[in-house]
Amino acid sequence: MSGPVAVQAHRGSPDPASGIRENTLEAFARARELGADGVELDVRLTVDGGLVVHHDPVIPGVGALHELATGDLPSYVPLLAEALRECAGMVVNIEIKNLPTEPAFDPSDRCAADVAALVDAAAAGESVIVSSFWPGAVATVRDAGSGIRTGLLVIPSSDPGTAVDGAVRLGCAAVHLPVGLATPAGVAVAHDAGLAVAAWTVVDSAALTSVLEAGVDTIVTDDVAMVRRRLDQG
Repeated sequence: MSGPVAVQAHRGSPDPASGIRENTLEAFARARELGADGVELDVRLTVDGGLVVHHDPVIPGVGALHELATGDLPSYVPLLAEALRECAGMVVNIEIKNLPTEPAFDPSDRCAADVAALVDAAAAGESVIVSSFWPGAVATVRDAGSGIRTGLLVIPSSDPGTAVDGAVRLGCAAVHLPVGLATPAGVAVAHDAGLAVAAWTVVDSAALTSVLEAGVDTIVTDDVAMVRRRLDQG
């Protein structure tokens, strides 16, 4: 792979001191202001089929998302359609949250199918990559047939070679490696297979140096300003 390294803001760029929560429209707007090329966000389904941007399965003080209707959501929790509008002009890395270890697990992967349909209807496919730890979600987006790029998220205990093989079988455009696996060897294996590599989650200068030396294509970070400064310095 070649070209400039892209910067994605992990769950946007929250700023708790200013009251800006993660995975909110305000966090996505702040990511843009800080110079991010894109944002990474998380999507779950409500009981009435709403595509909600939220990382955890439960909203503290409100309830489990799979038991809530969209009308029950706090005002700060956006729907995916709102997030896509807020992030227009940036890349949006949509992580589908659907794992067998969670009580809300849906083996039909409706969330992934609905995300693909929404992205297709919004003609946003060129600026979106859909990622997930769950291969079924990735396969569902692939099988939707709209050509949306996908990335396989990899857990830290995985073997990079096995993960790359899985991403290739799923027809992914990228593999999303945790910082510890985004080594020169791991990145080379992915690039040799024709996959782009995103490294998550870069939180400090040491991690940034490591993944840059490894040759990753995208950096998913909690500190956009720090990464942007380093990259702009050349």
